[in-house]
Amino acid sequence: MNLFNGEQSRNQSSSPKPSIAVSGKGLPALETIKMILQRDQIRSAAGAVLRRGVSNGTITAYLNKQVAFAGHVSFCEPEGESPLGPIRLTIEARDPARLIEWLTGGVRERKTR
Repeated sequence: MNLFNGEQSRNQSSSPKPSIAVSGKGLPALETIKMILQRDQIRSAAGAVLRRGVSNGTITAYLNKQVAFAGHVSFCEPEGESPLGPIRLTIEARDPARLIEWLTGGVRERKTR
């Protein structure tokens, strides 16, 4: 599974819930997710989920792990929906609304296609 591009660093944790954190800088790190949202034609739904997850300059959403390993994006709830547990996606942005517009193509771009 590689939903992210660009410079990445991985930090592995062995806390009660083992996790791997991947961090990247800049828009290039999100290019693959942007492409998948467009390819799978879920930009509108993704925009709604991402907007709901905005808080204090951070966007938080949860992705179905099995679907992500298949190269797709499917949003889910933090618990109970994904048998393997979800992937927590956290994006820090100066302007979350503008970032969401970029990721999802914005309403204007979607209407012209």
